[in-house]
Amino acid sequence: MLKKVTALSDLKEILQDKTDEEIVFTNGCFDILHVGHIRYLQEAKAKGDFLVVGINSDKSVQQLKGKKRPIVPEMERAEMLAALEMIDYVVIFAEVTAKSIISELKPDIYVKGGDYKIDELPEAEVVAEYGGRIELVKEVKGASTTNIVAEISERY
Repeated sequence: MLKKVTALSDLKEILQDKTDEEIVFTNGCFDILHVGHIRYLQEAKAKGDFLVVGINSDKSVQQLKGKKRPIVPEMERAEMLAALEMIDYVVIFAEVTAKSIISELKPDIYVKGGDYKIDELPEAEVVAEYGGRIELVKEVKGASTTNIVAEISERY
């Protein structure tokens, strides 16, 4: 599974050979994997031929979610995602947003959850610049790492 976890430079080379396929890219923290993630990733994959998932590094997760996160280290999060059949490749990125990695990869389709609005996505401008499209997929209400952590904290 770890061969599906790749560096950005290697991924760019791999994607050069995929010119006849629609490349889908999505990103997130994916800290504690849950059913919301699975359904989201299945929908993302259904939008194209080849799904690449970018995950925030541990440092960028801390910047986004606070110093107590992530709970699961980046290489373990990457390994779990790589084990999912709908994902073709996983890449870890250090920035808080995916703007830089999207501008490097230029996927045909950028997917985010339905809890976002396209015009509020920091990545929207980058995707528009190279002519890609953004698709939102329905979120699973209540399914979040934050809710899981709160539930565990409350119960134990």
